[in-house]
Amino acid sequence: MQEAVVRPGNLRALLGTLRCLRVLEVHSPISALLAEQSRLETGPGQWVAYDAIWSSSLTDSTQRGLPDIEILSPSNRLQGIREIFDVCDLPMIYDADTGGKPEHFAIHVKMLERAGVGAVVIEDKCGLKKNSLFGTDVTQAQESIEAFCQKIRLGRASRSPEGMMIIARCESLILDRGMDEAMERCLAYAEAGADGIMIHSRRKDGEEVLEFARRFRVHYPDVPLVCVPTSYAHLSFDQLQEAGFNVVIYANHMLRSAYMAMKEVATGILAHGRTLEVEQRCLGIDEILDLIPGTR
Repeated sequence: MQEAVVRPGNLRALLGTLRCLRVLEVHSPISALLAEQSRLETGPGQWVAYDAIWSSSLTDSTQRGLPDIEILSPSNRLQGIREIFDVCDLPMIYDADTGGKPEHFAIHVKMLERAGVGAVVIEDKCGLKKNSLFGTDVTQAQESIEAFCQKIRLGRASRSPEGMMIIARCESLILDRGMDEAMERCLAYAEAGADGIMIHSRRKDGEEVLEFARRFRVHYPDVPLVCVPTSYAHLSFDQLQEAGFNVVIYANHMLRSAYMAMKEVATGILAHGRTLEVEQRCLGIDEILDLIPGTR
């Protein structure tokens, strides 16, 4: 049997040494290079950088011009993952949507672990996947607690000992089913062996994710907690870290910003009939030739 790839900056090791991880969405090798190379000096000898990368099902399907309905399987996305790992050493957290059928998920766990993925996130919805930020505006159904716990257990049984992490994502707050149900589900998922819990919310004030963290920590002080502050963008990394989160994922911003930049350039060329007016928005030719080692 092919052995699992042990990548530099193992995700488990990082979670054991850092209080909270900064994770950035990537959808291509160039975006992964940017994530790995982005550093900000915050003081003499002090820097902040991204600790890991996020492979988003939304951005992976969007960049292919496909709807975000779980249309891409891990098999469809595996070549892109390998291309990213060819140029980037940061550990990857993989967005697996619902994980599909439990039997399929067990196989995909082995496949992703062998490719070097550090963690896989599965959400507790079933049926045709719709993006969570639609909330109750579209029909979305949650899996039963026992069925989802069984999927977690099957995934754990398929991986190597202490191998790729399996993180359970709870959609109860997204679907307005209340804090008590979210707690019931997440406590059950942790009991079933989930290596981490992702709590998702579309409320802009962020208060319910902060409350969830407070309540969950009473029961599980050490299980990694993950959040995705797309809706509550005003909450800072430091605030989320202080609230008890161990992983903060900026889940779609690289593709969203790239799209806006490309759209402005494309319409600018049409508007002016030339590229002069948009050149200042573009990477210089010399810079792009020097961007990748070995180009010159």
